[in-house]
Amino acid sequence: MGVPVFLYGAASETEYRKTMPQIRAGEYEGLEDKLKEERWAPDFGCSTFVPSWGGTVTGVRKFLIAYNINMLSTKEQAHRIALNLREKGRGDDQPGRLKACQGIGWWLEEANIAQISLNMTDMDVTPMHVAYEEAKKDAEDLKVAVTGSELVGLVPLSAMLAAADFYIEKEGLMVLDENQKVHLAINRLGLSTLSPFNPKERIIEYCLPSSSSNLLIQKTVNDFVLSVGDRSSAPGGGSVSALLAALGCGLGAM
Repeated sequence: MGVPVFLYGAASETEYRKTMPQIRAGEYEGLEDKLKEERWAPDFGCSTFVPSWGGTVTGVRKFLIAYNINMLSTKEQAHRIALNLREKGRGDDQPGRLKACQGIGWWLEEANIAQISLNMTDMDVTPMHVAYEEAKKDAEDLKVAVTGSELVGLVPLSAMLAAADFYIEKEGLMVLDENQKVHLAINRLGLSTLSPFNPKERIIEYCLPSSSSNLLIQKTVNDFVLSVGDRSSAPGGGSVSALLAALGCGLGAM
């Protein structure tokens, strides 16, 4: 097509052009001059500016979590905390505390509250619960309240379980069931404050169809016992032992 194509994220091997903000700097109006610089030669296509097109960016990155933290404050106070948290901070000489985190503060007119709006670009580096707790610390310093949070779009199950595990350890709780852990994460992060958070509609893994209806783990105990008695090599002693061990763990957790 003859248009400049840039790689970003894990697909880019150049540090100064790995993120979308780095590549977008200058916007459409500055792209023509940018393409004249050798350091901004596109990864694919030509360096010729195409007015009707501009440029294309494609790449690979981890799942991005769009996460908003509710504040009973002014927009300016929310933005001040966002600057404290986001990796870019207030500039090169004043970086923020949280890596892999972008953020701004804004006013949510329909709810009459302010929000810290964050893009979590690597939940393994900075999880949701870390951002939430850090925002609460700064809010306390400013004498303003954090009143829950909201997720925009879908979220991986692992992010919810990581939040649950954090609060389980912090509060000395004993929660083993996955559904109860998800419930705990929703409660502690206040994810239903503005609108109901339905795990079946918001957690990626719960939205996906089951891969198979013939998995042993999906059988009832009655069906499992009958399948063990079938004239087949599996399920056998290993599966029976696993079931007994799981039952033992369940008894131990009572």
